[in-house]
Amino acid sequence: MSPQIHNDRQRWLALYVLCAGVLMIVLDATIVNVALPSMKDDLGFSDGSLSWVVNAYLIAFGGLLLLAGRLGDLFGQRRIFLIGLTAFTASSLLCALAQNQGMLIGARFVQGVSGALASAVVLGMIVTMFPEPKEQAKAIGVYGFVASAGGSIGLLAGGVLTQAISWHWIFFINVPIGVATVVLARRLVADAPGLGVKAGADIPGAALLTGGLMVGVYAIVGIERHGAGSPQTLGFGALSIALITAFLVRQGRIANPLMPLRLFRSRNVVGANVVMALLVVGMFAMFFLGALYMQQVLGYDALGVGLAFLPSTIVMGAMSLRGAARFTIRFGAKTALITSLVAIMVGLLLFSQTPTDGRYVVDILPAMTFIGFGAGLSFPPLMTLAMSGATPSDSGLASGLINTTVQVGGAIGLAVLATLASERTHGLRADGEVTNVALNSGYHLAYLVGAGFAAAAIVFAVVVLRSAPVGDEQAVSAADEPHGAAVEVSQASGDPAGLPAYSEA
Repeated sequence: MSPQIHNDRQRWLALYVLCAGVLMIVLDATIVNVALPSMKDDLGFSDGSLSWVVNAYLIAFGGLLLLAGRLGDLFGQRRIFLIGLTAFTASSLLCALAQNQGMLIGARFVQGVSGALASAVVLGMIVTMFPEPKEQAKAIGVYGFVASAGGSIGLLAGGVLTQAISWHWIFFINVPIGVATVVLARRLVADAPGLGVKAGADIPGAALLTGGLMVGVYAIVGIERHGAGSPQTLGFGALSIALITAFLVRQGRIANPLMPLRLFRSRNVVGANVVMALLVVGMFAMFFLGALYMQQVLGYDALGVGLAFLPSTIVMGAMSLRGAARFTIRFGAKTALITSLVAIMVGLLLFSQTPTDGRYVVDILPAMTFIGFGAGLSFPPLMTLAMSGATPSDSGLASGLINTTVQVGGAIGLAVLATLASERTHGLRADGEVTNVALNSGYHLAYLVGAGFAAAAIVFAVVVLRSAPVGDEQAVSAADEPHGAAVEVSQASGDPAGLPAYSEA
């Protein structure tokens, strides 16, 4: 075997190992939802305290993603990935062994911290490993499938493990997978040194950023319980905005910022993150509210819900792994992205028409197919665009940014949609409507709002993202580099943005 073939084979094996780690973390965000009733009965949770099994994870995960991505740039992305994955495996074992509420919630918080460390740097590692545009498109397609379809796989796996064995096994299953992934990652994933602490060891900035994001996520997850206009939600929301604003002001004034603001000069980076934030609202609506519709209106059990999402996962996989790269290379990323957003909007509109006696093949499958097609087609170009303005020294930061956008945007959107659905349902119940009809009407409103977010994403993509001839070279000025060196970012030099046909003007 020639050295080149060996290196290519090792790169692809390394990609699969990285994605295995990400899949384990993505699964954990949804697999727990199916097991919550069993946890409640076994450990004696109240309705209020049970939510912290989910919230403890979300607050830590969403709050640390951006910082974790930058830590990868500073200390080495492989090192941060391995630390995060090792800690995630250990905390999964603690979750599995939990015999009381405090132990489970504490272990879930550690899972969130370690999950952020491991997942935040992966996209940056991928664009560095695969600089050639066509290979990068395929690699990001694999990553996009894991990121987008992992949620529905989690619902299925959670239903199977919880009903067949016990809720403890949704965490036990992570241990052998995590150990194997750590061992293989140490052997296959190339190590690259980071910039070093002096390039951005801004401890006060890190405290402001992490505190702002964690407080913000805490405010978001409390909306359903306290209300969007409650003093608690408004107070913590204002505090979050103040902390993040102080962080951004500080980054513009210090010599070695934790988060160099030059990244936000890229029109495509900003545009991709905004489109992603709008898009995930609809996606979260499909996963969360779709599962509730099937359980509470149609009477599906946990395993039935997981199986119902399987066709959508298959379509996502087909598009992410093969279709998206070919479509994007042939028609351009802008066309691929807009097509995908239209498909997602159509799927949400179809969901808004589902009856209380809906039939799976007639009423649910078409909507899931459209959304699966759209998600599979949209994630690879969006992920590539989000990395397009990042220099190699900022790739971890850009990776952490798009992951933060997914988590925070989805959390905000889901809180808004769940609140709207709940208020609509309660209003109809107060007027004497039967429960099934009231619930379904609430879900319909949420789907329509989600479709509106998808429509806004289409408009934003059309207006903000500008196409350019494929193969155009882009330059990053000397002022944009931390050491003042001019860097030519092109296909020849390994441009992470080589695939999308966009200009940064």
